[in-house]
Amino acid sequence: MIKEKTKSILQNLPERADLVVAAKDRSREEIKQTIESGAKIIGENYLKQAKANYAFLGAKVKWHFIGHLQKNKVRKAVKIFDMIETLDSLALAEIINKESERIKKVMPVLIEVNSASEPQKFGIFPDEVLEFKEKVSRLPHLQVCGLMTMGPFIRDSEKIRPYFRKTKEIFDQIKNKNQGNQWKYLSMGMSSSYKVALEEGANIVRVGTAIFGPRQPKK
Repeated sequence: MIKEKTKSILQNLPERADLVVAAKDRSREEIKQTIESGAKIIGENYLKQAKANYAFLGAKVKWHFIGHLQKNKVRKAVKIFDMIETLDSLALAEIINKESERIKKVMPVLIEVNSASEPQKFGIFPDEVLEFKEKVSRLPHLQVCGLMTMGPFIRDSEKIRPYFRKTKEIFDQIKNKNQGNQWKYLSMGMSSSYKVALEEGANIVRVGTAIFGPRQPKK
């Protein structure tokens, strides 16, 4: 079923959109099946799992970090990942820049937008994104490529639409100010909401449960 679901999602995505397979707590064999079905980007929430999966699957695919990145994990993360989608503070940006410089790498990143302005969640509040983007764009070993948002946790995907729309508006605001082709990715939507996110302009969607089924409870 994993292969069939992966193929179905890929076939129904618009040409402009990329699928990130959210591999949190999934087995190597499950991830391998998605790759065999055409998936080209694997998203990881945890560095420990990412290291193990990367050692097994290597550079067959691109690797995106889609969880909260702890500062003490950055040195290892910049070696593995092709993109960090969850840049959520200037302090984190400076460490990513420093560690990327150390290995002579320019790290593509997305700014995580806390689109519902929820104080308990990570991410940059919507009214602070433009200023934050200007600051992190000055760091030479970061390539700031766009925005990412989770949106609030609401089961009804229609109720998340306004938060996706707000993030797209910010994305377009920045795009209209900046010339060049670096600013191009808008990562929004997960298994329950990616179709709405695509309608609101997402060109990266992060899908796990709709491919693998519900995660088994940890024993």
